[in-house]
Amino acid sequence: MEGLKIPFLFSSLFSILIISNAVDIITKTQSVTGNNTSVSSGGSFEMGFFSPGNSRNIYLGIWYKKISVQTVVWVANREIPLVNSSGVLTTIDPGILALVDGTSSVIWSPNVTGPVAQLMESGNLVVKDANNNILWQSFDYPCDTLLPGMKQGKNFVTGIDRMLSSWKSSDDPARGKCTYRCDPQGYPQIIMNCGSVEVFRTGPWNGLGFSYLNLKLNSVYTYELVYTKEEVYFHYQLVSSVVSRLTLNQNGAAQRWIWVDRTQEWVIYRSAPTDACDTYKLCGPNGNCNIGNSPVCDCLSKFVPQNQTEWISGDWSNGCVRRTMLDCHNGDGFLKYSHYKMPDTRYSWFDKSMTLGECEMRCLKNCSCMAYTSLDISEGGSGCLLWFDELIDMRQYSDKGQDIYIRMASSELVQQVGFNGKKREIVAVSLALLIGLLLLGVSLTCYLWKKKRKNSQLNREGNLMQNSKQGYTDKSQNDDLELPLFDLTVIANSTNNFSINNKLGEGGFGPVYKGMLEGGQETAVKRLSKNSSQGLDEFKNEVICIAKLQHRNLVKLLGCCIQGEEKMLIYEYMPNKSLDYFIFDQTQSGLLDWPKRFHIINGIARGLLYLHQDSRLRIIHRDLKASNILLDVDMNPKISDFGMARSFRGNETEANTNKVVGTYGYMSPEYAVDGLFSIKSDVFSFGVLVLEIVSGKKNKGFYHPDHHLNLLGHAWRLYKDGRSLELIDEAIWDSCYLTEVLRSIHVGLLCVQQYPEDRPSMSSVVLMLGNEGALPQAKQPGFFTERNVLEAAGSSANEVTISLLNAR
Repeated sequence: MEGLKIPFLFSSLFSILIISNAVDIITKTQSVTGNNTSVSSGGSFEMGFFSPGNSRNIYLGIWYKKISVQTVVWVANREIPLVNSSGVLTTIDPGILALVDGTSSVIWSPNVTGPVAQLMESGNLVVKDANNNILWQSFDYPCDTLLPGMKQGKNFVTGIDRMLSSWKSSDDPARGKCTYRCDPQGYPQIIMNCGSVEVFRTGPWNGLGFSYLNLKLNSVYTYELVYTKEEVYFHYQLVSSVVSRLTLNQNGAAQRWIWVDRTQEWVIYRSAPTDACDTYKLCGPNGNCNIGNSPVCDCLSKFVPQNQTEWISGDWSNGCVRRTMLDCHNGDGFLKYSHYKMPDTRYSWFDKSMTLGECEMRCLKNCSCMAYTSLDISEGGSGCLLWFDELIDMRQYSDKGQDIYIRMASSELVQQVGFNGKKREIVAVSLALLIGLLLLGVSLTCYLWKKKRKNSQLNREGNLMQNSKQGYTDKSQNDDLELPLFDLTVIANSTNNFSINNKLGEGGFGPVYKGMLEGGQETAVKRLSKNSSQGLDEFKNEVICIAKLQHRNLVKLLGCCIQGEEKMLIYEYMPNKSLDYFIFDQTQSGLLDWPKRFHIINGIARGLLYLHQDSRLRIIHRDLKASNILLDVDMNPKISDFGMARSFRGNETEANTNKVVGTYGYMSPEYAVDGLFSIKSDVFSFGVLVLEIVSGKKNKGFYHPDHHLNLLGHAWRLYKDGRSLELIDEAIWDSCYLTEVLRSIHVGLLCVQQYPEDRPSMSSVVLMLGNEGALPQAKQPGFFTERNVLEAAGSSANEVTISLLNAR
């Protein structure tokens, strides 16, 4: 059947849905229609009013018609119930479907004008125009249930992201804390979040199913992942008369249900997560979870725990590192790991047309490529999937999963052959491969040496690679660089000859241009200003600090261009500009709801943790601020601008400078006053950022009619008075989880405490943001008024100079 059509012209058809209170619903309706408070599609579903569980609130929903247990699959007014008032589903001018309460206030509406509303047999409520085109459909706005034919994924054209979101409780269908969405970043996979915590990840689609579970053909449903330029989504279709649905509950479990007529009940057919190893990132980077082992976590073969003491104690969060460091130019290779759930693909690359052999060569040529596998394992395998970051959230199975090839130093490849006692022929093949890789490395070295020799005179003229204070030589710094060198002609062509139309902005370093390389990759080109002595220092420092840093929350340096007097850095392009563009602008701030802001806070925290603890050198950024946090297409934060950064070696934890560089409002007291900087200086800046993100206000220049405190002082006063809610930006009130927001404010105040020893480390910050444990009381912040910043800087005992006052 086609379903019940509801012409907007005859809104009286909806009079059967008039509500006065929960007791009178059935009585009043029966007097009109003789059945329940619903409009039927004539098929599998019906629509009407209901009260969930023990609640007395009234909601408009859709449920199964022929199922004896009322099972609601969609709720229109899930956030705004009808409470102790009458209501009617009707039309308002100019022909817009609307749920109106007893005061004639609109509770819910699709907000489109069309002549027909129709409840389809699929359970989809649609609004159509005169030509039968769908203007709006409930399938685009799912609640906690995925029905057959519904799309779970994102439309890149309209921006609609169809994700499941749990009910708050069995009595309250309002949006809960858990979501289940198809993530299009990298290669698609489905990710479950509960609040800010990533709970579970399916792994990427491999042609047969998601890699965590190779779904087999069954008699209940078929399934498919569709990925085009316009959209990406997962969907399924029933292939029998069995009734089945997929739901997300408030405890963070995705469940496939089957209706059993014989017992008149729903039974669980499949559920995820299923065991401890389905917990996202349980064993940390490069860790392996095996539910058959005790404990369940160990390191992948050829990897060892990053911190042996923590690992033995059962803290696996820091994961594992390679037993032997990679040496790309001297010949790395790949080891095959079988029966694994594939790692997190949010920082991956893929090509559907490559063979596995071509995939291996593509990965081998890129020193940043950590692993590869077949994109599609059906019918013999095809396509290529590469990873460029740490291998996160892997687990091993005994009889399913797929193969992955992980990059290893050549010495580990030889050891594997010896330990496994392979045949002589295999040894010979491996040695031949090793020799070939070494010859390739020699060829690459000769090529790079010639290119460096060609530019050596230019480098000396620019004094680019000289830094006597840190003990670097030209040779050592050239060796450290290891960056692709772009030809000036290529960069000029990509930026339309540095056209003003391509200019993105300008800082202390010089102008920044948007570029488009021949392969279609968008870039941001920072061009050193010829008149900027500070810019030259920044260029040198940025290359040294960030060239080898790889983290999802750091902006990626793609290469540089050094030719004549031109010196340029080429970065990945960030289409959503910087954080300050959103949070400090009244018109843009609404685009960053609380989940996005909390995601940004956590991303910045993880990026800083990497710089302070997990990178090759301990890096102190020294200029962390909103304008230096860039946002990619999915609003993921990337820390940028390392021109002011300093690196520590060995056990160094603190340093002193007689030239303070940074931005007022973000600098810690000990840095601005005494020139002392450490990881706790960055923690202070992070705390300022957190309070700015929550409030939508700048610390420097903050004004309040009741006092002369800056943002830190204002937040501190509200915290002491138990009124921290007043700090929250109005733009996020409708989307915020109050416990998360208040916890973020508390953590922010802990980070900006006056004395460095009182501030938490970034590892503690990450833990505090990610759990619900008790937090210590915050102490008075440093620099909590504009005046005491200036007085402190002016009374410096060691003649510290503030060389940079405002954002660059």
